[in-house]
Amino acid sequence: MTLTFNEPSEQQRWYAVDDGVMGGQSRSQFSVVDGEGRFHGEVSLENGGGFASVRREPHDFESTLVDAQGIALTVRGDGRTYQLRLKSRSLGDASAYRVKFTPATDSWETLSFSWSAFEAVRRGTLLTEAPPIQPADITQVGFLIADRTAGPFCLQVAHMTALQHSP
Repeated sequence: MTLTFNEPSEQQRWYAVDDGVMGGQSRSQFSVVDGEGRFHGEVSLENGGGFASVRREPHDFESTLVDAQGIALTVRGDGRTYQLRLKSRSLGDASAYRVKFTPATDSWETLSFSWSAFEAVRRGTLLTEAPPIQPADITQVGFLIADRTAGPFCLQVAHMTALQHSP
């Protein structure tokens, strides 16, 4: 799996799932600009809100992730903490595997996450009885911000690739 952002049509494959589903007022979108993906918007704590997320349309990643050791992201941040989230056939619809990261603000950096770095969650609660992540079961990737800090955010993503060796 390699996701790049050289084609403007990639933007149409991403959609927002913000806290408005629970009454909040956060807003986000995913844009493709100058060869990079940008997860951006504003987190609002109004009405019990506090998270914004985007997901890429479901895709069968089995052929490209089955032998991978994890995922690497090349990103630049804004000082805030983000989550890379993976939807899987082995978890319920409201659940995902996540890994948290706070990317550098002044330069691009590649962050590598082995499968063991991901934890299963449902609406922010750890699922201690969930099975370990199975790369062949991953159907969707996305990003989420839920750092309980109101204000604008922007995560820049150059690309996402499957790790073929242990990080």
